[in-house]
Amino acid sequence: MLLLILMYGIQALLIIHVIKTGRNFLWVWVLLLLPFGIGALAYLAVEVLPELFRSRTAQRASRGFKRAMDPGAELRRYENEARVTGNVAARQRYAAELVRHQRYDQAIEQYSQALTGLYEHDPNLMLGLAQAQFGKGDVRAARQTLDELIEENPTFRSPDGHLLYARALAAEGNITKALEEYRVLAPGYPGAEAAVRYAQLLETQGEHAEAQRIARELLEQARIAPGHYRRAQREWLEAAQRLL
Repeated sequence: MLLLILMYGIQALLIIHVIKTGRNFLWVWVLLLLPFGIGALAYLAVEVLPELFRSRTAQRASRGFKRAMDPGAELRRYENEARVTGNVAARQRYAAELVRHQRYDQAIEQYSQALTGLYEHDPNLMLGLAQAQFGKGDVRAARQTLDELIEENPTFRSPDGHLLYARALAAEGNITKALEEYRVLAPGYPGAEAAVRYAQLLETQGEHAEAQRIARELLEQARIAPGHYRRAQREWLEAAQRLL
């Protein structure tokens, strides 16, 4: 009985903490509906401990948990910032979050509104616009935006932009040009995705031996890479393994 009273007391204190500190009210339901230990530990790990320790790992875990609890929270915040301030940086953050939520038409609208005046040819905004166009499925528009980006910003370098350009070319059916872009991009790309996509495209063209060579080299490099790299690239490393 004493233990039960103690558990209810701790639960009540945590609920009071949620309300007094203005945290997401969903935590009240988590604490009430989940088994005591699970709900309390989740709240402490996500909301309380990061404030105490301020470690990057704890903060990443907190953001992940908060995003899972309320997936639209950041989108609403960025939308409000864009509406209130109307500045380019706010629109860019909002548009990038719209892309993450696969709301591509709205993202394109935000990027288009930002690409005016002094920012008419801003490379980061143009890259964001191309990403939204590609996500929507308009690969031709994405490739044209990237061509314009390159023309207006010849010194701009972006591995993600280069990868998107190669993917757009491949999606348009310009396989020869796409393979050329991948050949240049893959060796220096920070991650396994470019090399795997290169190998996959070679495989579709009947270049089995070359595709397997690239996949094998990638997997050999991954074996001696730090563990965090293998964890981060797990999806692409598994895709490379399937090519062998």
